[in-house]
Amino acid sequence: MNNAIARTTALLSTCALLLTGCGGGTSTVTNSPTNSPNSTPNNTATNTPATTGTSSGAIPIGIGVAQTSNVALLGQEQVAGAKLAQKYFNSKGGVNGTPIKLVFQDTSGDEAGAINAFQTLINRDKVVGIVGPTLSQQAFSADPIGERAKVPIIGPSNTAKNIPEIGDYVARVSAPVSIVAPNSVKAALKQNPQLKKVAVLYAQNDAFSKSETEIFQQTVKDQGLELVTVQKFQTSDTDFQSQATNAINLKPDLVIISGLAADGGNLVRQLRELGYKGLIVGGNGLNTSNLLPVCKALCDGVLIAQAYSPEHPGEINAAFRKAYIEEYKKEPPQFSAQAFAAVQVYVEALQSLDKKSKINKLQLPELRTQLNKQILEGVYNTPLGEIGFTPTGEVVQKDFYVAQIKMEKDGSQGKFTFLK
Repeated sequence: MNNAIARTTALLSTCALLLTGCGGGTSTVTNSPTNSPNSTPNNTATNTPATTGTSSGAIPIGIGVAQTSNVALLGQEQVAGAKLAQKYFNSKGGVNGTPIKLVFQDTSGDEAGAINAFQTLINRDKVVGIVGPTLSQQAFSADPIGERAKVPIIGPSNTAKNIPEIGDYVARVSAPVSIVAPNSVKAALKQNPQLKKVAVLYAQNDAFSKSETEIFQQTVKDQGLELVTVQKFQTSDTDFQSQATNAINLKPDLVIISGLAADGGNLVRQLRELGYKGLIVGGNGLNTSNLLPVCKALCDGVLIAQAYSPEHPGEINAAFRKAYIEEYKKEPPQFSAQAFAAVQVYVEALQSLDKKSKINKLQLPELRTQLNKQILEGVYNTPLGEIGFTPTGEVVQKDFYVAQIKMEKDGSQGKFTFLK
C-alpha cells in the first residue's frame, strides 16, 4: 500500500463533494445487523439521494465481511466491532464534524462473494475505502479489485503471507500468522515441557489455513519437536473420524489445528470423544467465542494465540470494551477489536488528511489516493495497542498474547483466559 490521508469539514460542502465525487446510483444496499454478533444480518435496500451514504453528507466507508456461510461466525464479530466504532467516533464528532457512515456488503464465505461485494462498494456505493474481507483466501481474489480501482483496502483479519504485497492500496491491521502463531506452541511447551510428538491438521481448501499450518510446522521443527503426521480436511467437513483416528494412533502430545470455527470446533470435539487427552492448539480461525457452542465442554484447555486482549491498558480499549460488554454481555473478541481498529484507522487518517488539504475539495479518485497515502503515515492508538504500517502496508504491532479456553463442566458457558 502507499501513503495518504483523508478528513472533512462543513456538512454542506462535504455533501457537495460527495454529490460530485462519490455520487452514484439511486440506492445503496446495506446490511442491517441485529444487536447480536452471533446472528446473521439481512440485506435491505435503502433508497437514498444521488449522494453516497446519507443526505447529510456522511463519509461512506465500506465493510465487506462474511455475514452468511460458515465464515459468518467470524464475520458477525467484525460487523459488531465496526458498528461500535461508527457509534464511538461519530459521538466524538466524526471527521471534524462530519459523521462517517458504514456501508455493509456481505462477502459470504467464498471468493466470488468477496469480489461481488467489493465491486458493489467501489462502483455503486462509492466508498472512500474498504474494511475486509474476512478470509485471506478471499483477499487474494478481492483485494486486486480495490488495487485496480485505487481504493484503499484494510484487511481486518487477513493474516496469510503476502497479503500487503497484493498491491499499493492494500494494508492490514491483522498481524501476520508468522508473528502470532508460534506463541501458542511455546505456551504449550511451557505447560508441558516433556512434550515431544506433534500432530498437525489443517483445512487444505483455505488459503489462510494453508499458510498458517506452514508456520506451525516450521515452529514445531524450530522447537526441536517431532512432527508425527500432517492430516488434511475441508472447511465444509463435519466428520473427522479418519483424520482424528490417524493422529491419535501416533500418540501425539500436542495436536495443532488450522481451520475455521465450525470445522475446527467439530474436530476438537471428535478428538476428545475418541480419547485424545493431550494439549490442543487452535489457529486464528478458531479464535472466536462462536467456537464454544460447537465443542462445548470439550473445548476446555484449547490454546489460541491472540493479537488482542480485553485487558490491554489504554483509554480507547477501555471505551471499546465497555461498549461491547454493554451491547453483547460478554468480553470483546479479537475479530471485533480488529474491525474496530480498521475503522479507527480510516477515521483518524481522514482527520489528518483534512488538516492538510480539505477533503471536501477533493474529487473521489484523488480523495482515495490521498487517503491511501495518509493511512501509512499514521500511528494509531487502538484497542490492539499502538499500531502503524510499513511502507508496504504491513501492520506494526507490539503486543501479543495466548489464551486458553476454560469451560464450565456442563459446557454451558466458557471464556478465553489469558495466560501470564
